[in-house]
Amino acid sequence: MSTNSIAASESDLAAAADRLASAAASGVPCAPVRDLIGADDLAAAYAVQQRVNDGRLAAGAVVVGRKIGLTSVAVQQQLGVDQPDLGVLFDDMDFANGADIPMSRLIQPKIEGEVGFVLGADLVDGPLDAAQVRGAIEYAVAALEICDSRVENWDIRFGDTVADNASSGVYVLGTERRTLDEVEPVDVTMSMEVDGREVSTGNGAACLGDPIEAVVWLARTARDLGQPLLAGQVILSGALGPMAPVAAGNTVTVTVSGLGTVTARFVEEKEA
Repeated sequence: MSTNSIAASESDLAAAADRLASAAASGVPCAPVRDLIGADDLAAAYAVQQRVNDGRLAAGAVVVGRKIGLTSVAVQQQLGVDQPDLGVLFDDMDFANGADIPMSRLIQPKIEGEVGFVLGADLVDGPLDAAQVRGAIEYAVAALEICDSRVENWDIRFGDTVADNASSGVYVLGTERRTLDEVEPVDVTMSMEVDGREVSTGNGAACLGDPIEAVVWLARTARDLGQPLLAGQVILSGALGPMAPVAAGNTVTVTVSGLGTVTARFVEEKEA
């Protein structure tokens, strides 16, 4: 996306990126960045996201996929926004099913149950319609996304969350891989439990009407941003129900019909 249409100055973009990067490095949340880039300047927000992510890449992080945020009406209402966004998944965000997740990696985490996809083909050329997207998906899995915000108290508007890499944290993928011949994403149901207590429910239709349509949106938007989706990448297609907070000591289990379960435990520090 060209920066020609950005209203914010270069110095404001740099200041916003520095604010978010400093919060991530220190673990201390920062003030929103909308005072610098506006609450809904899409081009400015993605430009800040790119600056922060460029810093991660320069430090050795590797892009392994993308996440779609704000696909659920329930989550949009929770955060006061009305459209989806996208963020980048890096290699150090990936935790194995059943793993301990150190709270030191997070600032103010919230959890979501989702359908995850792994691509078997690039989504670079062509119409990037539902048929092409379906053909590019190698398999689907149950997914637990641990969202996080570098912005204090999740006081975000659309520009803030986009700039903050779509409020990305870490994620866990289930191990039961299903092709789209075996499971239809729009038809799944999801239940998320914290320590055995159900905290969120939803279904495939809650994700932009169909998780496949969410990936269509992502594929087109990513291409527009000059970073199209590629074979092998992980796609977190968006929440199937409301987010819920999580704290040290909690064990979270997401069950997605047809895709099994995915679980993680949150600990104060990485256990030896």
